[in-house]
Amino acid sequence: MSHRGENMDDVPGFSLAISQNRYLSTEDDEMHAVLTVTAEGLTAAAAPEVAEVIAIDCSGSMAYPPTKIAAAQRATKAAIDALRDGALFAVIEGTHTARVVYPTGPRLVAATPQTRRAAKKAVGRLQASGGTNMGEWLGLARGLLADHPTAVRHVIMLTDGQNNPDDRKLDTELPLCSRVFTCDARGIGADWEKRELLRIAAALHGTADAVRQPADLVADFEAMTKAVMDKVVPEARIVVKTTARAEVDFLRQTFPTDAALVGDRIDARTTAFTTGSWGAESREFHLRLTVDSSDAELDSDIRVGRVDLEVRRPGSMEFESACPPVLVLAHWTDDLKQSSKMDPKVAHYTDQAELGRAVLRGCDAHDANDLVTAAVEWGRAVALATALGNEKVLGRLLRLVEVVGDPSEGVVRLKDDLAAVDLLSVGMSSVMSSMSPDAPPVHPRSPDPKATTAPEITCPNCAKTWPATARFCGACRTPLTA
Repeated sequence: MSHRGENMDDVPGFSLAISQNRYLSTEDDEMHAVLTVTAEGLTAAAAPEVAEVIAIDCSGSMAYPPTKIAAAQRATKAAIDALRDGALFAVIEGTHTARVVYPTGPRLVAATPQTRRAAKKAVGRLQASGGTNMGEWLGLARGLLADHPTAVRHVIMLTDGQNNPDDRKLDTELPLCSRVFTCDARGIGADWEKRELLRIAAALHGTADAVRQPADLVADFEAMTKAVMDKVVPEARIVVKTTARAEVDFLRQTFPTDAALVGDRIDARTTAFTTGSWGAESREFHLRLTVDSSDAELDSDIRVGRVDLEVRRPGSMEFESACPPVLVLAHWTDDLKQSSKMDPKVAHYTDQAELGRAVLRGCDAHDANDLVTAAVEWGRAVALATALGNEKVLGRLLRLVEVVGDPSEGVVRLKDDLAAVDLLSVGMSSVMSSMSPDAPPVHPRSPDPKATTAPEITCPNCAKTWPATARFCGACRTPLTA
């Protein structure tokens, strides 16, 4: 089932839709739904205030080879040039400590021809020396951006190494920074830890990726900066209010990247999940509620939750409604055919999660020199990426493996002499997702017997029914074959 909330009296350009199968058996205690948030045609009377901090790893390892620090300098200069006039910015030198290299002192300055030239001159003087404490870098960025609470706030972070294992500040900073700015993180070279950057990006509502070639960094920094300049709404949040029959289990972003969201309890029944700043884009989220069927009337729609989308306009600290809410419904029934069907969007992201796990299991197996398991897991990932239409992940996998036969069968051979940067690149793709298919229209209570239905497949283990494109059962994880 899919329905959408829209209202011209609300913030222009935002819409919220929900897709779910509301039918549950009396044994079911979970309700899954996919929320689609779309922002398009966003306009502002004036460009919103934007604040950008660029944090560059200047630890000693950035000097080996020297192309790394040189590439970082060129990319940072390109990002500075991509700032629009008036955008606030600063550049941080990150080592075992953190230091603002431009401007002088702990502050931001507006981008002008003069400040851009001065900043690029300061960047040209950066030298590689010291260790790596990412918590210090993010903490300094948070302090700089905290003085601009109504701006679109963003950090670009580049590193080539692993965080100091004694750096406990990173654990402290991530939840604090998540309330202040979004962050896109990049790893250059082959000695950084993929899970560290994935963790940072997930916590800070951004992206993380590998830089395959130092020459690629300039275009990447330019693109990230321009994307921030195009943001119109400083912050949007999804507010989930449950009834007495339900509790929020989780809400996680599932497109364009997979990331768990941390909720703030507003009251006993209401939880708000911030999603960062927005431009013209679409994102999807997987909501899971724990539900209680005790004393519930059978064969009747029962509201178990309500979802609101709220935004902060530029220059404001107050949240307001962006569009009408959508309802999460439960319909307990003895009709097993109805309750066993899985919503296509939920099915898509269940398979997407399995794809990410298969990619990482393959990486871990390869790191342990278990090449047989690596081939099996990456073969499974190739099959899933093919079925899901996830070209981003599939393209990276094909740098590591040769497909034997039909890609959907998942039989692969590992290529010889895999490059370390390609292994990191495929690991970073584990959270990159493809957009779910449009859910079919809701059928009336008495469907037309002549109407055709989408092909389905039944799990041999638990008898749940899934769309024929599903590769794994979302209930028990059993592999499915058509």
